[in-house]
Amino acid sequence: MKCTDWFIDADTHVTEPADVWTARLPARMLDAAPRMVRSDDGVDTWQFGSHARKIPVGATAMAGWPEPFPSFPKNLDECTPGAYDAKARLAYMDEIGAWAMALYPNVGGFGSETFLGLNDPELMLACVEAYNDWLIEWISPDPRRFIPVMATPFWDVEATVKEIYRCRDIGHKAILFTSAPQDFGMPFIGDPHWNPIWGAAQDVDLPISLHIGSGDFQDQIMNPGRFAAHGIAPTTVSGSMSILLTNAIQLMDVIMSGVLPRNPKLRLVSVEGGIGWVPFVKEALNHGFAYAGVSKEKPEFTRRPGDYIREQVWSCTFFEEYAPHTLLDEVGVDRVLFETDYPHPICLYGQEVRDKIDAAFGDLPAETRDKVLFGNSAELYGVEAPDRPWTGGSGAPLT
Repeated sequence: MKCTDWFIDADTHVTEPADVWTARLPARMLDAAPRMVRSDDGVDTWQFGSHARKIPVGATAMAGWPEPFPSFPKNLDECTPGAYDAKARLAYMDEIGAWAMALYPNVGGFGSETFLGLNDPELMLACVEAYNDWLIEWISPDPRRFIPVMATPFWDVEATVKEIYRCRDIGHKAILFTSAPQDFGMPFIGDPHWNPIWGAAQDVDLPISLHIGSGDFQDQIMNPGRFAAHGIAPTTVSGSMSILLTNAIQLMDVIMSGVLPRNPKLRLVSVEGGIGWVPFVKEALNHGFAYAGVSKEKPEFTRRPGDYIREQVWSCTFFEEYAPHTLLDEVGVDRVLFETDYPHPICLYGQEVRDKIDAAFGDLPAETRDKVLFGNSAELYGVEAPDRPWTGGSGAPLT
């Protein structure tokens, strides 16, 4: 059956325009600010930090691009407008039936790790603050329909706590945090070092997003040896998909660290990782827990690890069909969110979005479908109910 209602997209990205930082940082920081540079042959790249790390703009906005990766738009002008323009994004949302979209970054990294390359704590913090301010400005055409997710200066716990409170006050709905701080020479995620952040998140009642690729994943997708041995396209597929499973590994680390038992009101969202592995992870951790004597070492565990996943972790699905049909009861119908990853290379785009929704959820009970496609995200992020029916882009109500 066809699904004819609005849905909420729990993971999309904004392709940042050129003036995010140059228009917002103090004049004394502009020389070192992240900037978009267009080469003589028309290619836009972001340059970050003393090593001038170059990040192709077009690689973040391949939705609708006619050729497969590694081909991508040369510059912002060739990207689909909905990637970087809020009004164009709203028009696209009306077309596919997305009432609201969660918004994640590109340039700063999926856990803010790219800012570390600036090698200047004052500049790094200013860049995070400027991004968070810019995102609130970006959603101004209709704030009801966007879920802004704040970046964090995670290398500075005190600054992160302050930014969490500030961003709650200006309208952010979730907190982006790295899943693997140890990849950047910092304490593991279960270390007491991070406790003030968990406390602040619970105090402001905002969920924490653990997005795929928020650790150091470059070797998985940009390994020259693997390119040479396996080919660029096959490596792109295996590398991209392996990052999804990395979220499972990182989540196991988070669970067994005791972060959730110690913080019962903390809510985590596994973003873009899929849901098919969730039952396995729960079962595997429960099995190991029974043999390892964890509760003797960590008395905060009063239940099995899988119980904490079931209660405090939300997971996002986008391309899966098998898991929605067979595993929702085990994952938890009220703990699954739907996403498209627009406008990234492997995203669902255009008619493909509704086709996937129909294939994955069309035959499920209406109550289940409504929770996964709308209700769970609405409750988690405080999204208002739509003020009109979705018309399928035709201007007439669907029947």
